[in-house]
Order: sequence, then structure tokens, then C-alpha cells
Amino acid sequence: MTAVQEHVLPNGMLVLTREAHSAPVATCCVWYRVGARNETPGTTGISHWVEHMLFKGTPNIPKGEMDRLIARNGGSFNGFTSQDYTAYFETLPADRIELGLQIESDRMINSLFDPAEVDSERTVIISEREGHENDPEWWLSEALMAAAFQAHPYRQEVIGWKSDLRAITRDELFNHYQTYYMPNNAVLVLVGDFDTSALMHKVEHYFGGLPTGPRIPAVRGEEPEQQGERRVVVRRPGPAEYVQIAYHTPSCKHPDFAPLVILDAVLSGAKGMGFGGGAATHRSARIYRALIETQLAAYAGSGFRAMHDPYLFELDATVQEGHSAAEIEAALIGEIEKIQQDGVELAEVTKAIKQSRAQMAYASESVTQQALRLGMWEVLDRYTRLDTLLDELAAVQAADVQRVAQAYLIERYRTVGHFLPTGEE
Repeated sequence: MTAVQEHVLPNGMLVLTREAHSAPVATCCVWYRVGARNETPGTTGISHWVEHMLFKGTPNIPKGEMDRLIARNGGSFNGFTSQDYTAYFETLPADRIELGLQIESDRMINSLFDPAEVDSERTVIISEREGHENDPEWWLSEALMAAAFQAHPYRQEVIGWKSDLRAITRDELFNHYQTYYMPNNAVLVLVGDFDTSALMHKVEHYFGGLPTGPRIPAVRGEEPEQQGERRVVVRRPGPAEYVQIAYHTPSCKHPDFAPLVILDAVLSGAKGMGFGGGAATHRSARIYRALIETQLAAYAGSGFRAMHDPYLFELDATVQEGHSAAEIEAALIGEIEKIQQDGVELAEVTKAIKQSRAQMAYASESVTQQALRLGMWEVLDRYTRLDTLLDELAAVQAADVQRVAQAYLIERYRTVGHFLPTGEE
């Protein structure tokens, strides 16, 4: 795999390129440093809505034409919004990658935000939120996040509160777009079968003349240290009881990130940390053996994600009929306490490291996955973390796993949520 090359255009846009000549394909993706983290009360969900609007056409590429252009050229494309970023990508035959540059440079500046399309998309997004509301675990997660975070905007869902979705105006959407979706707040990532020098001439042609946007507003919300356990209960119709537990943990830039990744793998198996990954490896992990093999829970797991700001280490479970949410909560916390008191075996940590490194390798097989992971790490920290992360994981010791469990997975930093079905239809 060739090294990543870094280029900065005069308007401040960072361009990362990596040549990969194993197949005649290439991926173009643009990452914007904006997501739910950049939203304020009253405009929650605005970044996700803007993401939708950038598929609605420009004067040069009318609505629907983007889909036809990509399909006609044998490619695929998509976009997504998270708490920390928004991204769009096209994967195309390598000799057609210029189409990706053309689309992304055009919608960076020329997206229309037609008032009729804004109103139509308002209905679509409210309907999308109402679809989530059919899921009891989603209700519980939303309540848990709002309790775990009091000051930081991570407390709000990416899709936003329904009252905000009803109220946000076309002008607010367009101003958000003109503030955040500009070259100086963007990272262009290109991976595939191309010559970097020749492709950079095209990049400069499409992006070099675009105007620099305004100064990006700082995110002011900083979460104060939690001073004791918080609890939420959601009572609604649903098929089962659910339990979610979250502990405040550091961001992906902190030295304890890698030990926390391995702790997560010890508890419920290694994950790909990003986009794609290999087969599940959780059957020999602690939570599976303690809660699923014993038939306490129909599902149980843990999760720890790379995030720009301090976030959460999460545990969740679906309660098996005949058991209670309180029982499952005690069982999950019991698994944490065993690690805090007794530590973990060397063989367990060695296996977790090996599986985590394998998952990262699986998640970097295609040019699309490589481009997405480079972009994700650049907006969260620096793309060079992809080169150092394997070494960080390999350096984790059994004592590190016990130490981070003792430091962060404690009652003071814990928020617990129970979903209890009401029995109504």
C-alpha cells in the first residue's frame, strides 16, 4: 500500500491522495467538519437535513441527474452525517473518477435549497424520525444520551428533535450550508488506481478556485465531570425490557483510547472501528458467556467509538423473558467489576489485540473503505493515526485494561437506562 500524500489548496482545503493499483477503481470522498456536535438548541438535526439537500440538485446537475450520471458510469455513491462529521463519496471506474470531483465541487458551492424541496424534505426527515420512534431501544438511547450529557451537544440525536425539524427555515438551512460546507472546512480524500500528479491537476481545476468560507464557529459545549450515577426509565409499548449503561470516557486523542478499545474487545469481541469489518468474534467474549449462554439476555454487547470529544463506553442488552432489567443491569456491571478486581488474563488480551488488528485490516480491503477511514481519522484527529493505531493496540498490556476499567467504568461516571414495556399495543 502506497503512502498518503497531503496537499493544501490556496482556499484551505486539505486533499489526501493514496494510489492503489490492485483494481481499476477509485473513490472520491469529501468530509466536512460538521455534524450534530456543531448544532445548538433550536436547530438540532440541521446538519443531517443539509446532507439531504445536497442531493437535490444544482443549476449544473438538476435533481435526479446525479443518480443517473453515477449509474451510467458504473459507480456507486452515498452520504452520511454523524455527531462529528458529514461525508459524501463516489466509487467509480478509475478512468471516470473526474465525475466525482465534478459532482463534489459543484454541490459544495451551488446547491439550490429550493423552498419546495426544503418543505418536501422536512416531511421525509420527520417521517424518518417517526420510523426510529417505532424502536424501543431508540427511545431509550435518546433518553440516555440526554441524561449522560448536560452541556455538550452530543446529548442530541443526529436527526434532531421533532419540534426543531418542524421549525427550521430554508434560510437557516442555507446559512448552515454556506458556513460549514466550504473548502476551508473540508477534506477531499482520493484513493485508487490513478496517477497523483495528473489527478491533482484536475483537483485544482475543480476546487482550487472555490471561495474560502467564513470562520467556523467554535463548539462551546464542554461536559462538566459527572458527579454521580444518573438513571432514566422509559415506559412505552414494546416487545421486551432493554438495558443500556454508559460511562464517560476520553476522546480518541487520549492515550487511554487504545486500552479502552481492547477492554471493549475483551467484553464483547473486536470491532472494525470505522467502516466495514470482518466476522463477529463475540462468542468467546465475557458478556456473551455471562449473559447469552446463561439465557439471561437475548442480546448483550458493549461499544466504544472513536469520537472528536470525550464520549461514552456503552453496554446494552435485551432482557430474556423471565428475567428483569434490574437483573441484567447487575450482570453487566458484575462483568465490569470482575475486571476491575481481578484483571484480565494475558491470553485474553493477546486474543483481543489480534482480533482488533484483524478487524482493522478487514475494514481496509477496498478503496472505498480506505478512503472513508482516512477521512474519518483526519476529521477526528489526524489521518496518520491509521499508521500508528495498530502499534498502539499492540502495546496494550493486561494491566492497562484493568486500569482503564478502574478509572472510567465507575458508578460516578455511569448513566443507566431501562426500557419497561407498558403492555399496550
